[in-house]
Amino acid sequence: MKATIWHNPACGTSRKTLAILQETPGVELTVVEYLVTPPSTAKLIQLYRDAGITPQQGLRLRGTDAEVRGLPDADDETVLAAMQADPVLIQRPLVETDKGVRLCRPQEVVLEIL
Repeated sequence: MKATIWHNPACGTSRKTLAILQETPGVELTVVEYLVTPPSTAKLIQLYRDAGITPQQGLRLRGTDAEVRGLPDADDETVLAAMQADPVLIQRPLVETDKGVRLCRPQEVVLEIL
């Protein structure tokens, strides 16, 4: 099974999710450090759609200025543009496999798509 994780190595939950993926037999893993190589707006739209969440639900609040900027109440286009301009606003880790996409908070959520 192929899996892609949008990963931040400074995040404990992201590291724990990555460890689960690395320890799962048969997983062909692609690791994308999204702060270095952010997903395109089209990819974010697809990931959130496939995860069944809105861009607002995929918005990182802790450690960002998202609330000050009014992003939790903004429309999808505004949130996605902000994420594209400043990828720290993307909540992590996002994981995509053939079985779906999950925002893996907590990390055990990844097991739903393995």
